[in-house]
Amino acid sequence: MFVDQNLMALVYRNKMIVAITSIELKSPFKIFAFLIFNQNIVHQLKSHNCIEFKKKGSWIKYYTMTLWRNKDDIKRFVHNEAHKHAIGKSKIIAKEIKTLTIEAYTLPNWDEAIILLKIKGKSHV
Repeated sequence: MFVDQNLMALVYRNKMIVAITSIELKSPFKIFAFLIFNQNIVHQLKSHNCIEFKKKGSWIKYYTMTLWRNKDDIKRFVHNEAHKHAIGKSKIIAKEIKTLTIEAYTLPNWDEAIILLKIKGKSHV
């Protein structure tokens, strides 16, 4: 997890964009490909305007949350570099991917995020 404290102070007064994602792998054998994609995406996050990032998971189910200043920042991230490459390859490793984008001042706690994703998330793959 990392937090850009300067960006957080500048934008805390306005609602920001929260992206919540889950990925369920097709099998435990897909973990190695997933970890490579994940490492590259985390590296990409650090070079974009992501304010905060959290991840958790084990075995075949993983979750991420990111906090962004605006929709343009998240769109630039999603459609570039490692993330774009991973989207193109997601059918190889993922049984299901769920995404949800909401407006909020901060990242929700994990329990809330997982419930929101189950209720309102969009399923892919």
